[in-house]
Order: sequence, then C-alpha cells, then structure tokens
Amino acid sequence: MLFSNYKLGGLTLKNRIVMPPMTRSRAAKGEVATALMAEYYRQRAGAGLIITEGTQISRQGQGYAWTPGIYTPEQVAGWKQVTNEVHANGGLIFAQLWHVGRVSHTSIQENGAAPVAPSPIQATGVKVFADPAGKGAENGAGEMIQHSMPRELTKAEIKAIISDYAQAAKNAVEAGFDGVELHGANGYLIEQFMDSQTNHRTDEYGGSLENRLRFLKEVVTAVAAAIGKEKTGVRQAPLTTLMGAIDDHPEETYIAAAKVLNDIGIAYIHVAEADWDNAPVMPVAFKEAYRQAYSGAMIYSGKYTRERAAEALEKGWADLIGFGRPFIANPDLPYRLQHRLPLNEPDKTTFFGGNAKGYTDYSTIKKTADAVI
Repeated sequence: MLFSNYKLGGLTLKNRIVMPPMTRSRAAKGEVATALMAEYYRQRAGAGLIITEGTQISRQGQGYAWTPGIYTPEQVAGWKQVTNEVHANGGLIFAQLWHVGRVSHTSIQENGAAPVAPSPIQATGVKVFADPAGKGAENGAGEMIQHSMPRELTKAEIKAIISDYAQAAKNAVEAGFDGVELHGANGYLIEQFMDSQTNHRTDEYGGSLENRLRFLKEVVTAVAAAIGKEKTGVRQAPLTTLMGAIDDHPEETYIAAAKVLNDIGIAYIHVAEADWDNAPVMPVAFKEAYRQAYSGAMIYSGKYTRERAAEALEKGWADLIGFGRPFIANPDLPYRLQHRLPLNEPDKTTFFGGNAKGYTDYSTIKKTADAVI
C-alpha cells in the first residue's frame, strides 16, 4: 500500500510517502526561499506529497533565524522557484503555514518586541535558533538561546492573526503551492491556544475546551474559505511536550479538535507522534479514536520505518506516512524504500543553517532494473 496511488482532495499522489515539514534555516535575507532550497525540494519530488518547512505568516510569526516567510512579494517569488521545480519533476507540494507565538526571542521580533501568546507564560525546554550577530545562513552557525517572555494577545490582535493566516494561504496558492498545512503542533501558537497548560485566558478563547479550540476553528475556517477546504490540512501533536505545551487531557482535547476539523471538511490531519528517546507512545486506541472522529485523510509521522508504515496502512488508522530525517539524507527515499536499499545517515551538524553541505549533496542510488523489491 505504501507505494500505491492515493486521492487527496483533487490531487492524485503517486505514493503514500510524505516528506513532512523540517526546518533547515537556509532562507536568504528577507526570509526569502532561494534557488538552493528549490534544488533541495526538487531532489525529493519522488514523495507522494512534500510539505515544506515551517513558513511564517508574518514577521511576528517568526521564531528562528533564517526561516522562510510567505507574507511579502519577494517571499512569494522565492517560493515560486521551489514549486516550479517540484512540479517540473512530477511532485506535489503544500506550504506549512506557521506562527510560533511565544516560541521566539526579542532579537528575532521586529524592533525587539516581545513574542505574543494566548497567555504571558514563558516557553521552556527546547531553545530557539537565533542569529543575534546577523551573520546570515551561509556565514556561520547561529546559536541556541532561551525564549523571551511573551505578552498576552488582545482579541483584536487574535482577529488580525487569523486574517494573516488567510492571506498567507492565498499567497501560497499564488506561489504555486498545491495546498497548505497549518502548523498546529509542537508548541506553536495554535497549540498554545489548545493546550490547557499554556492557555490561561478567561475570555472566549480560554477556559473551556470549546473555547480553547476556538482559535483553531477560526483559523482553519478562514483558510478553507480563502483557498478551499480540499487544499487545507492541519498538523497536530497530541503527546508532544515541546516548549512546555502540555494538555492535561490530550485524548479528550485532540479528538474534540478532530471533530471540529471533520465538520469543516479539510483534506487531512497530520499527526506528529513524539519521536525522541523515551517519548510517550501514542496508543493504538487513540489512533483509532482519531479515525472515528475524522473522515478525511490521516497522515502519521515519527520514526516510521517501511515495516511500521506498512502496518499502519494495513490496520487502517493511517492513509499516508511521513518520513522525516530519512528524507534529509536520502533524496531518493521512496525508491530506496520500495527496493529495500540501504539508507544514508544524516549529518546532524548541518541540520540548521549553512549551504549545500548536508543539504543538497547527499548521494542517490542509480535506479536499475535489477533492484530487488
């Protein structure tokens, strides 16, 4: 099943292998996608679907150095290079739309402003990747620094951010993307509203579960209205605790969110399973509950192998499988998986920032007729 076609909205995917979003911090000044990035994604067009690295919807939405945006004409033009290359090589590509919320630093924000969040609670854990010295992506590594204390968003500002999401989705379509994925996972803004320990608001955007899901619902509704629900997906991470985003009752919260998304009728939910050592395992019963609550396509990512992917598809709680780090080091990953060929190991020192090294210089295996399936 992993190598069979799949109908996603109005698109036909050539296989069920997804390249999930992975921040690589290679954007040029002005947070613009480059020709090098176009080559990186072109090389991986063998995926059934590519989802880009997180792409900020506004300057305020940025949390890391050298990450691309999609809110200026220059950024739209930069992404056109990418989509043109992917489409010319038979691929399909969605843009992941991103607002980091509190997961940022004053050195990244415009005029040194504080990051924003549902509530003024500082993020913890994983630090942000910043460039306070202004070296640029190609001229030396940035540094990991602690998040800054955020300030609480006003209701007027929340409405403005929802509009930013819708405009970013329109910009993505203008740039040639086949659709968008809203980053509602990993401790960023949408998840900050959803999770009980990061949202202490007392207005209609906080408190009850229905209120904590309101921002998600309004953002997704606005994006679906802007570009079409069949071009809209959402990423979630029910058991991920990155940056201290934790919910007291994740199964209740995320199954309720799935029902909200099902009512809107979006194309897919993309579940990011916790993937670090000793991470909590997402129970199969949880995955089956997702399937019951949501009738669209389900993507799962997180340390999947060919064998685990096959099991997920055969048992029916997944339709598509994301392979993250293996795609970094193996541009021809679908071919390698199909033919059971060995995989390159990624160079972790080149994950964030830099040039072509560890980005577009990984070797591929020549496709031969005698490869063993």
